[in-house]
Amino acid sequence: MEQNENAPQIEQQEIPANTESPVEPTGDTTPSPEQMLQEAERKAQEHYDAWMYAKAEGENIRRRAAEDVSKAQKFAVERFSNEMLAVKDSLEAGLAVQTENIESFKSGMELTLKQLSSVFEKFNIKEINPIGEKLDPHKHQAIGVLDSDQEANTVVSVMQKGYSLNDRILRPALVMVAKAKE
Repeated sequence: MEQNENAPQIEQQEIPANTESPVEPTGDTTPSPEQMLQEAERKAQEHYDAWMYAKAEGENIRRRAAEDVSKAQKFAVERFSNEMLAVKDSLEAGLAVQTENIESFKSGMELTLKQLSSVFEKFNIKEINPIGEKLDPHKHQAIGVLDSDQEANTVVSVMQKGYSLNDRILRPALVMVAKAKE
């Protein structure tokens, strides 16, 4: 075809074959299923990582608590033991004395007993000596009955004193109780 020289010339521009025409955003930008899946996987991984961190932290806390309990049990009597060492030293010193004077030996034993009572007081160890009290099976262990003028089940004799630690019975008192009158 012949072109007229007087006709306006139109430049031809090359248009690439696989270009899409620009699309104006319409305000409805819903992500593709692939993007939604990737976002869900990312969130799932974040939650899994947070769960694993919390699980590890919980196990660390449990382990540290178990170690603390073990140490507390192991060293709970340390202070008491240190106080008891002084009582043992006094007993050994009393036995090492070469004098055969009974009065000096007795006064040394009394001093050691005061020392021991002081340790018991520091650690809230209390003596149970229930003469004249009603039998309490939580604090006393009756090992026999005696004829007595006292009311039935009243402690009339203590064979062995009992002890409590912070109001918890360490050892019940071994007692004899009054027999019921016929």
